[in-house]
Amino acid sequence: MSMMQEFKEFALKGNVMDLAVGVIIGAAFGKIVDSLVGDVIMPVIAALLGGRIDFSSMLVPLGEVPAGTAMTLDALKKAGVPVFAYGSFITIVINFILLAFVIFMLVKALNVWRRQPDAAPPPPPEPSAEEKLLGEIRDLLKAR
Repeated sequence: MSMMQEFKEFALKGNVMDLAVGVIIGAAFGKIVDSLVGDVIMPVIAALLGGRIDFSSMLVPLGEVPAGTAMTLDALKKAGVPVFAYGSFITIVINFILLAFVIFMLVKALNVWRRQPDAAPPPPPEPSAEEKLLGEIRDLLKAR
C-alpha cells in the first residue's frame, strides 16, 4: 500500500472528517462568543457599574514608553514596548467561561434528550408451547 493511499484512507475516515467539521464549527462559535462578550455582556456590565469598562485599556507598560505614544495596547506593541496586558487576559477568561457554560448547557440538553424513551418497551414475547407445558407440569407437582 503506497503512502499516498494510506494518507487518503486516513484523511477520509469518518472520525477525521467529524473532527474537521467540529474545529470549523468551534472557530465560528468562538467568534459568536467573542461578539457576545464584547457587544452584549461588557456594555451591560459597564452600564451596571456606571461607566464604560474597557478591559483592553487595562495594561501596565513594562518598558520605557517613547514620547508621543498612546497608552493603548496596539500603540505600545507597535512601539515595541513590552506590555503586561491583564485586561486582554480578563476578556479571554470571560470568553472561555461563557463558551464553557454554553457547551455545558448544550451537552446537558443533549443528554436529557438522549435519556427520553422513544416509545414504550415492547411486551415480552409469548412463552413457547414447551414453556407452557413445563409450567403446567410444575403447577401439577406443586398441587400434590
